[in-house]
Amino acid sequence: MKNNALVLLILLLAFVARAQSPDKLVQVTDMLKIKQAGAVTISPDGNWIAFTVNVIEPDPAQKGEYKYQTQLHLAPTNGKADPRQLTYAKEGGSQPSWSPDGKQLAFVRVADGKPQIFLLSLNGGEPMQLTKFKYGANTPRWSPDGKQLLFTSGFGLRELLTDSLLNPTMEIPKWSYEKPGFYQNEHLRATFAKADPNGTMAEIRSYLDQNEKDKKAKVINQLDFQEEANVSANISLSHIFIVDATPGAKPKDLTPGFSTSYNPNFTPDGKRIVFEGDSDESEHPDRSLESEVYIVNADGSNLQKLLGKPGFSYNSATVSPSGKWLAFQYNQTQRVGIPKLAVMPLGGSEDDIVTVDYDRNKSSLTWASNDKYLYFTSPSNGGTILNRMELKSKQVDRLTDFNSGVSSFDVRKDKLAFVKVEVANPNELYLADAQARKAQRITSLNHDWVKNKKLSYPEKKIFKNSKGQEVEYWVMKPTNYTPGTKYPLLLEIHGGPTAMWGPGESSMWHEYQYFASRGYGVVYSNPRGSGGYGEEFMRANVADWGAGPASDVLTALDGAIAEGWADTSKLTITGGSYGGYLVSWILGHDNRFKAACAQRGVYDLGTFFGEGNAWRLVPNYFGGYPWEQKSKSIIQSESPLTYVQNITTPLIIFHGENDLRTGVIQSEMLYKSLKILDRPVEYVRHPGATHEITRSGNNRQRIDQMLRTYEFFERWLNKPAP
Repeated sequence: MKNNALVLLILLLAFVARAQSPDKLVQVTDMLKIKQAGAVTISPDGNWIAFTVNVIEPDPAQKGEYKYQTQLHLAPTNGKADPRQLTYAKEGGSQPSWSPDGKQLAFVRVADGKPQIFLLSLNGGEPMQLTKFKYGANTPRWSPDGKQLLFTSGFGLRELLTDSLLNPTMEIPKWSYEKPGFYQNEHLRATFAKADPNGTMAEIRSYLDQNEKDKKAKVINQLDFQEEANVSANISLSHIFIVDATPGAKPKDLTPGFSTSYNPNFTPDGKRIVFEGDSDESEHPDRSLESEVYIVNADGSNLQKLLGKPGFSYNSATVSPSGKWLAFQYNQTQRVGIPKLAVMPLGGSEDDIVTVDYDRNKSSLTWASNDKYLYFTSPSNGGTILNRMELKSKQVDRLTDFNSGVSSFDVRKDKLAFVKVEVANPNELYLADAQARKAQRITSLNHDWVKNKKLSYPEKKIFKNSKGQEVEYWVMKPTNYTPGTKYPLLLEIHGGPTAMWGPGESSMWHEYQYFASRGYGVVYSNPRGSGGYGEEFMRANVADWGAGPASDVLTALDGAIAEGWADTSKLTITGGSYGGYLVSWILGHDNRFKAACAQRGVYDLGTFFGEGNAWRLVPNYFGGYPWEQKSKSIIQSESPLTYVQNITTPLIIFHGENDLRTGVIQSEMLYKSLKILDRPVEYVRHPGATHEITRSGNNRQRIDQMLRTYEFFERWLNKPAP
C-alpha cells in the first residue's frame, strides 16, 4: 500500500509539474504562431469554401525579422477532405471572388508594386494575371455571365489631371481646390504647361508643380492632409472600372470625373451596377462628409442617384439575389451614433425605405440565396455576433453567442461558413447550417498548438454606473492561480472610444493570456461610450471622456479586487489610443497604481485636433473647436495634460513614429512635461510604426512593446521600498 501511495504521489507531482511548466503557458513569441482566416466566400453551387489565411513567418531577407503572408485556401463543404492551400507565391493572394460557374477564382496579389487581379482555375495550373492597370486593381466582382469583372482603383488628383485615358479632355475639377488666390482652379492648368523656372508665370507654376511631383516640396491646401503614416499634399480619389475576363483586356472607367466611388456590385441581370460614393461636383472631397448610393448601366451610361441627401451618409449597399431589394445603412454625419439598417425595393424611392429596429453597429450585410433573410455581424455585449433578419417581418434573430466573435462569413444554399474567435482558440473556420446550428470546426489553424497550452478564462461581471447603465466587465485570474495567494492585477482599457472588448475580441487574445501566464490577474471592461450596447450607451461619454468612463473602469477594478486575491500594492494599468488617454486621465486623478503604460494615446485635445487624422472626434464629442468659447474650456478640462502635475505613478509611454491617427507630438508633450516635473517616466518610440503597431505592425516591435511593458511593470512592482 505504501509503495502504491508513493507511486501515486510521484505521478501527481509529475502531472502538476507538467501543468505548470513554461511550455504549457502562453509565451510572448506565441504571438507569431497565431494564424487568421478571413475573406470567406462559398462557391455558387455551395460545395466549396475559398478563404484566406494570414500567417507570420521568418523573413528570409532580414535576419531576426518576420513578415505577414496571406494565401488562398480551399475547403469542401461536405467535410470529407481537409482544407488545402491554393496559392504559394511569395506575393500571396487576397480578396477571392468566385466566377458564376464556380470553375475559377479571381483574386488580388501584388505585381510590380501594385495590387492586380489574377484568375485561378480550379482545374489546376498557375494563376493568370488579368489586369496590369497602372494604378492597381482591388475588390474584383464578377458579372453574372462570367464574362466581365468590376474593380476599384485609387489614384491622386495629380495623376488624374494628366492621365489621357481617364481625363482625355484635360478637365479640371468644378469644386474648389482651395488654393488661396485662385478661385476657378486656374492654377491647375499649369500642369499642362512647359516647366521653366525662367519662363512665363504659367511655366514657373508648371516648374513648381513638377517639384511637388518629384517630392521636393509638399504644398498643403486640403483639410485632410494626414494619412495613417505620412502627410500627403495629394487628394486621393477612387473610381470603378469594368474589364473583360480576358488577360490583356483594357479596363473602362465607369465613374469618371473628380469624385470617389467604391463598393460596386452587378444587379442579377448584369445590366446595371450599384455602387457608393460622393459625386458632388461642387464640394471639395474633404468638405463632403456625405456618401450616396448610385446605379449606372454596365456601359457607364444613365447614372442615377438612388439614395442621398445633405447631412446623411448612405453605405453598405447590397442588392438581393433576385434584384428586387436593396439593403443598406444610413446615418447622420458629424454626430456620434449608430447607423440605421434599412431595406427598400431596388426600383423604389426614399419613401419606400423601411428602417429595421436594431440598436447595434452592423457590418457585412449578406443576402441569403432566396431573398428571405439578410445576415450581418454586430459587436454586442463582449462578442461579435452573427444575426439574421427575416425580410418579411424585419425580425432580427441572434445566431451566435456573446462569448465568441464572428468575423468573416458567407452563406449559400443552406450552408454557412464563418470565422470564429473564442478564448479557447484565437481563430478557426467553422461550417454550419443556415441557422448556425451544428457548427463544426473545419480548420486547425491554431487548434493543434493551443490545445497544449494552459489558458486563463474570463469571468463576466456586471454593475450599474452613475447613470444607471449596466457596465459589463471580465476578470481573468492568473493562469496558475492558487487560492490563498495574492497576485498583481492589470487593468486593461480599450480605445475608440467606441471599441468593445470581450471574450470575442481577437486583437487582445494573446496579450491577455500572456500577462495571465506571467502571474497577473487581468480585468477589462466596456465603460460608458463603448460600442456594443446601443446608441444611448455609446453617447454617454459625449462631453465626458474623462471622469465618467474613468469611474466605470475603476469600478470594474474594484470589483476584481473585492474577490480577495489581488495584491492592492501591485496594481498596474495600460491602454492604447483612447485607452492611453484614459490611463493618463486616471493617473492625474488617482494614485493607486504602482506602474502604468500609455500607448499611442491622446493627451491634449487641442493639439490632437491639429496633428491627428482622427481630429473630427473633437467637434463631434465636445461640440466645437479649440478656439470657440462654447467648447474651449471643456476641451481643456477634458485634456489629461491639464492635470499632468498630479501624475506621480511610474509611467512608460509608447508611440509609433509614423502614427498620424493620434499624432506623435501627443506623447512628446506628456513625456516632456513629466520629465520637467522630474517624475519617473520612460518614453519609447518605434521607428516606422503606425497606430496599428500592436495589431498588424512589425512583429519584432509588437513583441518589443509587450516585453517592455512587462519589464517596466516588474521593475516597479518588485522595487524595494526606499
